[in-house]
Amino acid sequence: MSHRNAFLAYSGRLQLARCIVVDGWPLRRAAERFHVSVPTAVRWSRRYRELGEAGLEDRRSRPLSCPYQTRIRTERRVLGLRVNRRWGPARIAYHLHLNVSTVHRILTRYLCPPLRFTDPATGIRGLPPVL
Repeated sequence: MSHRNAFLAYSGRLQLARCIVVDGWPLRRAAERFHVSVPTAVRWSRRYRELGEAGLEDRRSRPLSCPYQTRIRTERRVLGLRVNRRWGPARIAYHLHLNVSTVHRILTRYLCPPLRFTDPATGIRGLPPVL
């Protein structure tokens, strides 16, 4: 299913591609007729030529990889310093040459409580303060 901002669904893309590839319409005229840009018309007609009707199916927009994701080894080092030395995000970031926000994000992802809510001797989450 196409997203709600897509002007043409699968059937509209198929009609556009057939007008260009089979009927021989000029790209600019077909794009104008179907209210899409010329590069979009080129993309859909090329996919139709190469892959047939299957090339016009909806595609996932999720990326295949995340090249800037923090490595597992780095996350383990952050967690190790937090557990063994009970350091905060700023000190860990300085020691590992990372950004403070990166360290904070890692600690939050692994549900590490802020140091003020932990017992200084053991590092275990303490009881909430009694009012």
